[in-house]
Amino acid sequence: MVELNPSDSGSSSPASAGMRRAGLYRMFAAAAHHLRIIGALIMREMATRYGRQGLGFAWLVGEPLIFCFGVMILWSFTKPPYEHGIRLAPFVMTGYMCLILIRHMISLLTSAIQSNLGLLYHRQITPMHILSSRIILELGGATSAFLVVYLVLLSINQVGLPHDYLLLYSGWLILAFVAVGLALVLTGLAMRFELFERLISLISYAMIPLSGVFFMVAWVPAAARKIYLSVPFVHGVEMIRAGVFGEFVPTYYNPIYAIAWGAVLNIAGLLLIAGAREHMSSE
Repeated sequence: MVELNPSDSGSSSPASAGMRRAGLYRMFAAAAHHLRIIGALIMREMATRYGRQGLGFAWLVGEPLIFCFGVMILWSFTKPPYEHGIRLAPFVMTGYMCLILIRHMISLLTSAIQSNLGLLYHRQITPMHILSSRIILELGGATSAFLVVYLVLLSINQVGLPHDYLLLYSGWLILAFVAVGLALVLTGLAMRFELFERLISLISYAMIPLSGVFFMVAWVPAAARKIYLSVPFVHGVEMIRAGVFGEFVPTYYNPIYAIAWGAVLNIAGLLLIAGAREHMSSE
């Protein structure tokens, strides 16, 4: 007769079940702990950036809102109501809100560590807590501003309802994913090399022509279109415009390409930041 080892009886033993429950409890407790830290940092960032008086937190939406409408008003005096068959207001809205998301992600994330170095003396706070709080804050603010701008233009009959909500949401999230990846890479490089701190503003301005926010890929000559589509930001912007304008406006995008670029940039950025943290602590 073969004698079975009690440990071979599978996962039905009370001891193994208790260990699994304890492991899940520790995992959820750790996640809750990190979320509490990030939530506190978000509240601190909002209070520091926007203050507790006047409009306060409303500037999170109000700031990009004012800039977007300012560009629309300026362009209404310098450009025709329609360009390449596309109405001016929705074209500016989709382009400028994308530009705000990209540039704010770069400028706010690259300055996050240096402006909050004092917080790192608390052992429970890590650079990823600081960066995560700013990512959530900026994505929430830009998304809210986009929604408000869209609703205002919809109320005055300047835009129609999106033709494809899923494509619009997907393009917005993919654009944010790629922007966060680039911002993390620049953050890691700025933490290591002082030169990159001075180049960040230049790189941010370079996003204006490279991101495709003020013209569409269909307007680019066919010979240069493939080269221009090698920029991952372009695909997210084109997806947003395809979701808003519909199939009657030609768009070019490959979401898999943009997601792959975003994944590579995010992983590279995290590795650079992890290595830079060790370098900073050793100085």
